[in-house]
Amino acid sequence: MKIVVGLSGGVDSAVAALLLKREGHDVLGLFMKNWEDDDDDEYCSTREDLVDAVSAAERIGIDVEAVNFAAEYRERVFASFLEEYRAGRTPNPDVLCNAEIKFKAFLDYAMAQGAERIATGHYARVEMRDGRCVLLKGADPGKDQSYFLHRLNQAQLSRTVFPVGHLRKSEVRRIAREAGLPNHAKRDSTGICFIGERPFREFLSRYLPREPGPMVTPDGERVGEHLGLMYYTLGQRQGLGIGGRRGAAGEPWYVASKDMQTNTLTVVQGHDHERLMSQRLQAGDAAWVAGAPPQPEGALAAKTRYRQADAACALAVQGPGDFALAFDDPQWAVTPGQSAVLYRGEECLGGGVIR
Repeated sequence: MKIVVGLSGGVDSAVAALLLKREGHDVLGLFMKNWEDDDDDEYCSTREDLVDAVSAAERIGIDVEAVNFAAEYRERVFASFLEEYRAGRTPNPDVLCNAEIKFKAFLDYAMAQGAERIATGHYARVEMRDGRCVLLKGADPGKDQSYFLHRLNQAQLSRTVFPVGHLRKSEVRRIAREAGLPNHAKRDSTGICFIGERPFREFLSRYLPREPGPMVTPDGERVGEHLGLMYYTLGQRQGLGIGGRRGAAGEPWYVASKDMQTNTLTVVQGHDHERLMSQRLQAGDAAWVAGAPPQPEGALAAKTRYRQADAACALAVQGPGDFALAFDDPQWAVTPGQSAVLYRGEECLGGGVIR
């Protein structure tokens, strides 16, 4: 088949392209440029990543093309990112990027070039079962990325392959090293794609004005001043500026809630404070892999943030796009704006945005 592989410059996508080439497919690499506001500063690695992608493609023996999706990214992902922070929520732009850019704009572009499939270096798997595509966790539990892919639909998954989804990261690096890929030891990227590893507050303050306000305990005692509610997320411990105030408990402080009406940040002491624990959540903007909500029976589990262990829960579908989850055990720092993603064993069923 003719398969267009999204080459990011990293080792995972390079090995994905290598494996497809070895299988005899007609492989083309495509490097996506999704951000260009400040691609010449120290935190933006676009140029370096493009060089790495081209170097890997040369070693594999495939052509690579660079395509600019920055306009689509700003419109479909970044605008939503800012709106969520403005509303006091903590969004996950990587989830939206996958749904709107990598598996929509990129997919459409690849199909227009005559591709039959697209491929990426994500750690996930797709299988056909009973005539439909099933999204499964990656074989490496420490690298599984199905959480970020839960909004993909049947049309998208039917045109997608994940060549490294059945491998562990150590195996991917071994394959890359033995093949002489120049990026075989390149470290994994961290942080939000368009922010990189720069100071988050400095970046966000470019687009949203600071609005300082009181930082209080649940009893109303003022213990400090926050810089703006947008800079904080539930469960946050670092960067509160009140480390010297230990109080009677003598435990660290955590963000417990945000009141947008009064511009007040409430903090509590202790990782397991009751205000940080939730047994239920409401979610909206649901997206189900099968195209319809899953049946609520059977053993279901959910993640309310990436890298969290699956937590047993019960599902209640409440209408188009809305659902509730009730967990067997209280969950820590369930955060509005993040994704609640539902699983049945290894199968990712879909999810929605925590409200």
